Amino acid sequence: MSLFICKDLSFSYEGRAVVSNLCFKVEKGDYLCIVGENGSGKSTLIKGLLRLKTPSKGDIQVGGGLKFNEIGYLSQQTIIQKDFPASVYEVVLSGCLNNLGLRTFYGKTEKKTANENIDRLRLNDIKNKCYRDLSGGQQQRVLLARALCATKKLLLLDEPVAGLDPIVTKELYGFIKQINTEMKITIIMVSHDIQSAVLYASHILHLKNEQLFYGETEDYLKSSVGSIFCGGEKDV
Repeated sequence: MSLFICKDLSFSYEGRAVVSNLCFKVEKGDYLCIVGENGSGKSTLIKGLLRLKTPSKGDIQVGGGLKFNEIGYLSQQTIIQKDFPASVYEVVLSGCLNNLGLRTFYGKTEKKTANENIDRLRLNDIKNKCYRDLSGGQQQRVLLARALCATKKLLLLDEPVAGLDPIVTKELYGFIKQINTEMKITIIMVSHDIQSAVLYASHILHLKNEQLFYGETEDYLKSSVGSIFCGGEKDV
């Protein structure tokens, strides 16, 4: 079941193409890593998938009953976000905002969802602490729990481990993989860390202002692109 089908997709800023000629799909249960160097169009594509950026060419088809207000999104953090004066519980609970409809208060269902995701990301011991007092790794786990509160189908993660040390990075990757395999939530993750991406992802989309590769990770490692960036075997 396809959640996204992208055909001949391109994005531009002020008439200048940023990323072009993308053709790929995301199936339910996939773990897709979008990789490439800085400025290759990765974050622009994510904005397009979220309908925050209109394609200059091509089409994005949405299926599988996916609604845009049901996508969990973890963006790159800003300095202002890191200094947010709220408790861990309040930040995680705010991920349920789209579920409220016309209500102006959180009900039992939203509070239950928040507590389940706090437990899932092992945040119980810091549940009542102020978000801005946490370490970078703790903050990212809080934001991942918040994103989970918004979805049962799809998480979009934009450089979720940026700036984290190797131990914390490995731990966060482990949580993301667990969400994918155990909760059956589809993952689309932007990363510049190609080596780690191939360890966890089921599919790779490699960009360099155009599509260099799209397919299963196993095939990526055997491709000419994978050979260059990961030391895999070249096609024969």
